Amino acid sequence: MAKGKAKKAKATNWKSIIIFILFVGFGIGTLWVYQVYKKVYKPNVAIESNDKVYLYIPTGSEYEDVVKTLWENKYIRDTVSFNWLSKKMEYPERVKPGKYQIKSSMSNRELISMLRAGRQTPVKLVFNNIRTFPQLASAISKQIETDSISLIRFFNDPAEAENFGFTHKTFISMFIPNTYEMYWNISAKLFCEKMQKEYKRFWNDNRLKKASNIGYTPEEVIILASIVEEETQNNAEKPTIAGVYINRIKKGMPLQADPTVKFAVGDFAIKRVLDKHTSIDSPYNTYRYAGLPPGPICIPSITTVNAILNYQRHDYLYFCAKTDFSGTHSFAKTLEQHNRNADAYRRALNKLRIYK
Repeated sequence: MAKGKAKKAKATNWKSIIIFILFVGFGIGTLWVYQVYKKVYKPNVAIESNDKVYLYIPTGSEYEDVVKTLWENKYIRDTVSFNWLSKKMEYPERVKPGKYQIKSSMSNRELISMLRAGRQTPVKLVFNNIRTFPQLASAISKQIETDSISLIRFFNDPAEAENFGFTHKTFISMFIPNTYEMYWNISAKLFCEKMQKEYKRFWNDNRLKKASNIGYTPEEVIILASIVEEETQNNAEKPTIAGVYINRIKKGMPLQADPTVKFAVGDFAIKRVLDKHTSIDSPYNTYRYAGLPPGPICIPSITTVNAILNYQRHDYLYFCAKTDFSGTHSFAKTLEQHNRNADAYRRALNKLRIYK
């Protein structure tokens, strides 16, 4: 009887031990699962700012560079779990450059999945009020990874201009000012390829037909638009001024456009164009050379390009800034009328002691 009790007690002890082991094993397993869950799914991105935060990964970056940026900017709380899951997901071998928006609620898995797949946030790239390639390069380089020197070098390469179907002097006409969506790490060449596509999209059948009807190529339209752009900021007057220049070209008269002289001199701050300016020998000096200059003197706005395509039909051959300095102009059909307008404007300049 005592033996039976002992056996029963021993069996009970073994059951207790097994239950204990199972319990401990379950606890350890549960803890392990929880730890894995934390590493994979628990939010690990810590963003204190209410503004949108972006992680920039430059071209050529390695995995260590990404982790360093995340840690030094305090974007993640725990690098150990990030490193552990990164290796599991093979991210160190798949680093992709770009601009990525990161959010506080993101887990390691969400962040790594986004970075590994290269799911960038596109840049809304904007440029306008540009006169020269250096200005364009400066404006663009502030919005994408490519630096201004690389952009200028590409813009100024005659061979590249030819590859895109332009001369070195007309290449700038390919860039239509607008807002474009593209990736931050786009190269100079890919940027220009994007602009070429946008240029072809801009010059649709309707615009091409209008250009053909007035006897101009798209490049010539943009050259003329660049002059009108520099003549006035008053959109209502642009079709009228365009009509003046087209009338002069039809009659074989030189354009005598002051902005082209300022471009030839290299100084758009000139307020009063003098004989010393108009005598400069440059193909852009429309006082000395008839017809359009060899290239645009700025990147005109879409509004101004459309003003050329829809120019106002009239008999004006001259225009002069008004004496009230409102930015508007007085138009004339005869040289006599124009001289009166010009004399009045010169007197207004003298009154303000504007001599150059």
